[in-house]
Amino acid sequence: MKAPRFEFEPRWKEELVCSCEFGSFILEMPMGVISVYLPTQPEWEQRAPVWVRPHWEALRTQLSEWCAQYRYPLYVDASAAVY
Repeated sequence: MKAPRFEFEPRWKEELVCSCEFGSFILEMPMGVISVYLPTQPEWEQRAPVWVRPHWEALRTQLSEWCAQYRYPLYVDASAAVY
């Protein structure tokens, strides 16, 4: 299965909307010190929407590139929320 191409859009209330042709989900993006939090791959596979679970590596790569473009730190953390 080909990995989707993700788009990222910050949203009020410290959220980062991540979208692709299959749907969208939200990651944490605190605004005090702007950064983005992505769950670790094992946590992702437990808590992410089913349709996007196989694409953690593609998401991490694309999100890392997007964060670097804006100089936002990206933290991969087991406690990071996804909804």
